[in-house]
Amino acid sequence: MRRVGFLVAAGAASLLSSTAFAADLPIAPPPQYYAPPPAADFGGWYLRGDIGFSNQSVKNLDNALYSSLTSLDQRTGFDSAGIYGLGVGYQFNNWLRGDITGEYRGKSNFHGLDITTFDNGGAQGFGSDTYTGSKSEWLFLANGYVDLGTWYCVTPFIGAGVGMSRNTISNFVDQGVGSLFPPGNGIGPSVAYGDTASKWSFAWALHGGLAYKVTNNLTLEMSYRYVNLGNGATGDLVAFDGTNNVYNPMRFHDITSQDVRFGVRWNFDAPVYAPPPPPLITKG
Repeated sequence: MRRVGFLVAAGAASLLSSTAFAADLPIAPPPQYYAPPPAADFGGWYLRGDIGFSNQSVKNLDNALYSSLTSLDQRTGFDSAGIYGLGVGYQFNNWLRGDITGEYRGKSNFHGLDITTFDNGGAQGFGSDTYTGSKSEWLFLANGYVDLGTWYCVTPFIGAGVGMSRNTISNFVDQGVGSLFPPGNGIGPSVAYGDTASKWSFAWALHGGLAYKVTNNLTLEMSYRYVNLGNGATGDLVAFDGTNNVYNPMRFHDITSQDVRFGVRWNFDAPVYAPPPPPLITKG
């Protein structure tokens, strides 16, 4: 009996000793993880491509022979035409970017009508002229944009640009008819042609649209743009028989367009997201 009590006492002492030793051991810290760096939602250089169509107008036409007119009622218009552009840009931060673009604006058919009264050496008369032709441009712009925030990968933006436009007028034909007072003193039909001519002019634009981020590198755009293309002119207008007494190209003043465009941006410097490394565990 005494031996059993001794063994119980020895076991209790051993248990207490083990517990005290365990209490002296250092407590292992919790697992440590490397936190990934904060993800940026913007990058640096990008390429862009755009297609679209134009809706153009011109404020007025002018000609050296208009000086003899006593009244002028002018109506003009253009058919829509395609737009094809490329550019390179840079995303400065998550709200500001800029790019330089060049685009070819396809040939747009032009049609116009003048209804006039005029003074022909003291004799009064009236007449009308019907115009046809086509117009195309090379447009180069430096643009800046402000991104207005992103919701569900969609970013509205606004912007503005300045540059130069090379406006080309071709296949211009002027068909006219008139009559002098008193009635019956008619003026026969006339036809004049203008050679193809190009003119560089200052241009500016205003932008607005929506961008959709498909991936970190790829963004799609749908945008509206108002662009002022400046002025254009035909070559000298010459009668069908080759005669012309006055140098009189037809001048197009203040050509504007309201464009709808669809674009793609490819960002070369978008951040690459990598999974975090396995947890770092410190052993005691």
